[in-house]
Amino acid sequence: MSGKIKIEQPKIPHDLTQANFQEIYYKDEPYLDTCIITNCTIDREKMDQIVLSQIVFKHVIFSDVSFRNIELTDVVFDHCDLTNADFMGGSIHRVEFKESKLLGINLSDASLGNVSFENCNCNLSAFGYAALKQVKFDHCSLESADYYDCKFKKVMFDTCKLNEVNFSRTPLKGIDISSSSFQRLTVSLEDLNGCEVSPDQAIGFAAMLGLKIKE
Repeated sequence: MSGKIKIEQPKIPHDLTQANFQEIYYKDEPYLDTCIITNCTIDREKMDQIVLSQIVFKHVIFSDVSFRNIELTDVVFDHCDLTNADFMGGSIHRVEFKESKLLGINLSDASLGNVSFENCNCNLSAFGYAALKQVKFDHCSLESADYYDCKFKKVMFDTCKLNEVNFSRTPLKGIDISSSSFQRLTVSLEDLNGCEVSPDQAIGFAAMLGLKIKE
């Protein structure tokens, strides 16, 4: 999409209290809110339908975690490692991922709204069947990411690495990938209709059609 996409930022109070993720076990329901969690490892936790709201995670390692159907609202992940985290089916709204490692994260079947990924490693990430509305990937590496059969509305890829990304069955009408780089994408010509590309990218897609460009 041409121009800027307005992303609502997380609504987080000032002066958050320091907390430990283990505090969630002292509650009747898997719920944690209004705190900051820093410099720790959350290891081998598996919970369904966990609810996290108004939380800042900073320098936190999520190791072998499975939080399927997670509900994230007004959350910031700052310099975190979410490698292979399983957030399948999650509801993710007003969330920021900043300078974080999301290698192989599973966000398939998730709903993302007003979400930003800034300077993140999202290689091999899985977004299959997800719905993304008002989502921005800013200076991210998304090599070999999977967006199979996704629904995009106001999604922006700004200066991203998109090599070997799978956009099969995901219409890219109105999506601007012109500032991003790739050698090869998996995408149908039908789904490319209306996608905004650079002149060099257009030559590459023409080659997909078997056209020969004269100098």
